[in-house]
Amino acid sequence: MQTYTIEEINDLLKGELIGNTTQRIEGPEQLNHAKKHHITFIGSSKYLKLWNDSKASAVLLNDNLTLEPGDNRAIIKVKNADLAMARVLELFNPPAPEFETDIHPTAVVHDTATIGNGCKIGANCYVGKNVVLGSGVTLYPNVCVFDETTIGDQTTVWSGTVIRERCVIGNHCIFHTNVSIGADGFGYRPSDDGRGLTKIPQIGNVIIGHHVEIGANSCVDRAKFSSTIIGDGCKIDNLVQIAHNSVMGRSCIMAGHSGLAGSVTLGDGVIIGGSASIKDHTTIESGATVGAGSGVMNNVKAGETVLGYPAQDAKAMLKQWVAMRRLVKK
Repeated sequence: MQTYTIEEINDLLKGELIGNTTQRIEGPEQLNHAKKHHITFIGSSKYLKLWNDSKASAVLLNDNLTLEPGDNRAIIKVKNADLAMARVLELFNPPAPEFETDIHPTAVVHDTATIGNGCKIGANCYVGKNVVLGSGVTLYPNVCVFDETTIGDQTTVWSGTVIRERCVIGNHCIFHTNVSIGADGFGYRPSDDGRGLTKIPQIGNVIIGHHVEIGANSCVDRAKFSSTIIGDGCKIDNLVQIAHNSVMGRSCIMAGHSGLAGSVTLGDGVIIGGSASIKDHTTIESGATVGAGSGVMNNVKAGETVLGYPAQDAKAMLKQWVAMRRLVKK
């Protein structure tokens, strides 16, 4: 087990060390579960009162907060405790599962596929015709990559993920378990005789930029024509739906159970809260935020925060909720 002194951790973080502890740190933990061999963090004043009852020997503390360390306990003051804890987590992050062979004998790799240096392909994977894997790509067991797809350097694809044909994936991406990339978009129209539905062929693809992370069981559908696009640095939670021909700018965030209908456009840095739904052909401009559980029916301006169902300016919606509560009380 790897352990560190509080001085070694502070050297990494370049914070201000207050107090001291002789206890070696064996890992991070939240305040109310921490033991004496743990380091914890406090980023908000509302958690300061929990420090005295916590058994942690050390805490990362936002530098705008004040706290007494106590006997044989230490505080590391940092600008942002959340980001500092992320660096501490990296110290204790267990290694990824190891591959006994670079390409497992049960994997099926088409003769025309191009496999870059240092790739790992796990048991029962399928790599199709004319697929290109860049350097250092990792496919964990039971991943399928279909024909003519390109995956960039150092991308990791976890088990159960299916990447359909003609997709283009960037460098340093992470797809967690059971992600679906490039399945048919949801396109149907009533048939001429009115007795059924006609399926609209979806002949486009999906293009995903660099440093994109997609959570487990999320779906990114291919376009009817052209491409469904996810920009560089986007982070997508579990159980998210991104429909055909949607376009996401750079560094957008989508929380769990949220969804984009067809042909939605997000600017750069858009944040979509959990379980929010975005109507088709809607544009949400750069820097806007959609509150959790909201239903966006109209375009959202840059930097605006919207809330509610249907979504509107957050301040206006909160005033409505207060007014309705007062009516109920009467």
